[in-house]
Amino acid sequence: MSLTADLPLTPITTDPSLTFQLLSTAHFAAVAHSQQRRKSPSSPAYVQHPLHVAALLASPASSLHPNPPVEVLQAAMLHDVIEDTETTVQELRERFGDVVTNIVLECSDDKSLSKEARKQAQIDHSPHKSDEAKHVKLADKLSNLTDLMSAKGRPAGWSVQRIQEYFVWSKRVTDSCKHVNPGLGEKLDEIYRSGTFELGGKTYKCHPDCE
Repeated sequence: MSLTADLPLTPITTDPSLTFQLLSTAHFAAVAHSQQRRKSPSSPAYVQHPLHVAALLASPASSLHPNPPVEVLQAAMLHDVIEDTETTVQELRERFGDVVTNIVLECSDDKSLSKEARKQAQIDHSPHKSDEAKHVKLADKLSNLTDLMSAKGRPAGWSVQRIQEYFVWSKRVTDSCKHVNPGLGEKLDEIYRSGTFELGGKTYKCHPDCE
């Protein structure tokens, strides 16, 4: 007997191939990041981050809802594989095509640069990225900032100054992107204006200068 006999199931999409594409992409990301962990105290699997980025883009809060482009969701799930794993550009193109690969490349830092140079490059290049890459960048930052607001989500050992500097830098990156997705843009602005975090028994503003 079916457990849902009186409650008909809702198909995820009218095109089964899209469901396969998304699940295959999630699996690829999980395998690519299988040896990586997040830096928060519980050291969760890294893949939870790119999956969260994709989920944010598909969420009701996103201006892409209810029909986010499949390629954008795929790129969200894969946005760190070139930068942080052994995956090659050629492998990504052969598996996912030019559109997805090009979005991922737009979202990837140049690891030959210093950390500070990479951070400045994100600020400088953000206004000139494709709308698709801007969507992913917004969700990426929203996911990371949400983690930083929680003691369970942020990297162990980060000081108040380092946390706040990350929020200040993130705002400089996302301010030139948020017009493509007003829904996620408003979520970010709300965090910048009134978000707080606790550290050492005290409460601090996430962005010290944003009202």
